[in-house]
Amino acid sequence: MTAESLQSLLGSDASFEYVWDNASKKPEGAGKAICDCAKSWDTKVFTYVSSAGMYQPTGEFPMPETTPVKESAGQNLFDNYAVEIGLPLVSFRPQYIYGPKSNKNDYIDWYFDRLCRELPLPIPGDGTQKVSLTNSEDVASLFASVVDNEEAAIEQRFFNCGTDELVSYDDVAYMCAEAAGIPKEKVMIEHYDSELYGKAKFPFRLTDFYVSPDTAKEKLGWAGPSTKLADTLKWYYEGYQARGGAERDIDIIKDYEIVVASKSSFEIGSIYDKYIPLDIDTSNVKKLTVDI
Repeated sequence: MTAESLQSLLGSDASFEYVWDNASKKPEGAGKAICDCAKSWDTKVFTYVSSAGMYQPTGEFPMPETTPVKESAGQNLFDNYAVEIGLPLVSFRPQYIYGPKSNKNDYIDWYFDRLCRELPLPIPGDGTQKVSLTNSEDVASLFASVVDNEEAAIEQRFFNCGTDELVSYDDVAYMCAEAAGIPKEKVMIEHYDSELYGKAKFPFRLTDFYVSPDTAKEKLGWAGPSTKLADTLKWYYEGYQARGGAERDIDIIKDYEIVVASKSSFEIGSIYDKYIPLDIDTSNVKKLTVDI
């Protein structure tokens, strides 16, 4: 897509003073086209939804907007192009978004997928790593706040986008269990050595990884998040069930490897048999002896 074809789709006389781009991943195709159109429209504020995922942590948490980014990341290239052509860019860097109309459910689904099947939750490390999960309604209010202080928004340009409520990986497990009506004592958390198994299917980073909205509060007058994770998980759980819940097929081979196969003794008839049935004939298995 080019600027000309996009303009044709919108109408030859169409123009917009304010643009919010929540789709572009790099300055190519439609991404470049919307930038070029916004430039021709003399747009007052071009708000781009980037990603905090391109941060390369230095050990400082919460990660400030000055944290180094992966130079080759598509969102970083988009930011650079928008600035290069002179757009009044305001770029938000969200992290781990959930809630109404969000386009990714993997983070919290990972917990419910295991809790609702009465399976262990393989969590790397000791589970105390901190993360921030931000409701999409709070994200929307933050994006809209640029209109209240356009000059400050454009001058600052880059803003972290997230809640200032921090929870640990284990905390999320117990919060999800409560939302699903599962007693705390039935939550089976298996902490494992990430040096051996890496992330496996775990949805978050191996270490702390979170941002703070302090700059947005200071520069844009944003009031901060109006929701808390624990208060919204019941709603999320209802949506999870509506999307198929525990009836959906999930890949738990890596879970099995971590929780069962990594143990010193192999038990046929594990808690995973219902989901990964194993038919192993052990009748001819003989004890191995080694002469040294």
